[in-house]
Amino acid sequence: MQHFIRIGVDLAKTYFQVHALSSEGGPALRRKLHRSKVRAFFAGIAPCVVGLEACGSAHYWAREIASLGHEVRLLPPAYVKPYVKRGKNDAVDAEAICEAMSRPGMRFVAVKSAGQQATLMQHKARDLLVRQRTMTINALRGHLAEFGLVVAKGVGRVDELLALSRTDATLPAAAKAAVEALGGLLEEIETAIDALERQITEACRQTPLGRLLDGVPGVGPLIASAVMAAAPEPGAFGSARDFAAWLGLTPRQNSSGGKQTLGGVSKQGDKRLRKLLVLAATSLLRVVSRRKGALADWIKALIAKKPARLVTVALANKLARILHAIRSSGEEFRSETFAKI
Repeated sequence: MQHFIRIGVDLAKTYFQVHALSSEGGPALRRKLHRSKVRAFFAGIAPCVVGLEACGSAHYWAREIASLGHEVRLLPPAYVKPYVKRGKNDAVDAEAICEAMSRPGMRFVAVKSAGQQATLMQHKARDLLVRQRTMTINALRGHLAEFGLVVAKGVGRVDELLALSRTDATLPAAAKAAVEALGGLLEEIETAIDALERQITEACRQTPLGRLLDGVPGVGPLIASAVMAAAPEPGAFGSARDFAAWLGLTPRQNSSGGKQTLGGVSKQGDKRLRKLLVLAATSLLRVVSRRKGALADWIKALIAKKPARLVTVALANKLARILHAIRSSGEEFRSETFAKI
């Protein structure tokens, strides 16, 4: 059985490139493996540290290789790039991964379970359907506006637009057929979105942590489910601020010479989670005047001296920290300090 201290693997669709080191400074084993031979290769070597770039199929292969006794580390592609030498190819990429994973200060991506990936797939499928619904509604409005049929803005006014098209005697038959096709598609999309939302909500409320996160103001089952599926374990962060920084909700630093310079939020983290938390903060900000308690007082004091958009991002940061605290401690949100309506 072969022994290696660490192995870098460059993933692809069919052929994977392996760069394995048996000792520091020693010769490297470079090998191209067919997809069907990957498990056999790792099953035939002693357990070691294996590095993969966090890209498509990385979490799947991380679970497969880890099941054979190896320690798998996923590296962000941006952290691997500085170690890529001139003349980029699969072998060079595998060597860069092997080198980057050996750095003491390197940061790694948490490996997701199959269940987490399935939940994220539901969320992403829902996002795709929501975009398709918007596209379909815009198409309906644009086409019917050419025939003088216009209604007020809003998703809730689409039924009124469809009714107008059916009762308008001047609308050509071909146009009515197209409208019916788009209307039928829109109905199917709405049904699929409702089904996915129902499944996500039921799955979230079946877990104790999901119910705890759902109890935070502005955070519903959709956001709670997304946090549980996408965010690493709380132990991966040193503090709640680190979690907010991971989401890209903390100021970007450009400090030098002992002078601290802060800019806007970094937007370096999970784009989808950040968007959901900003939406939660926006909805909470709209009803803050009807609420009372410590959090409401903090929001009102901040909005009295800062622009609303800035307060929204600050509140999203606050919600992220609250979610991290709940995930870390398992405590319920103290609702008595924030009266519900």
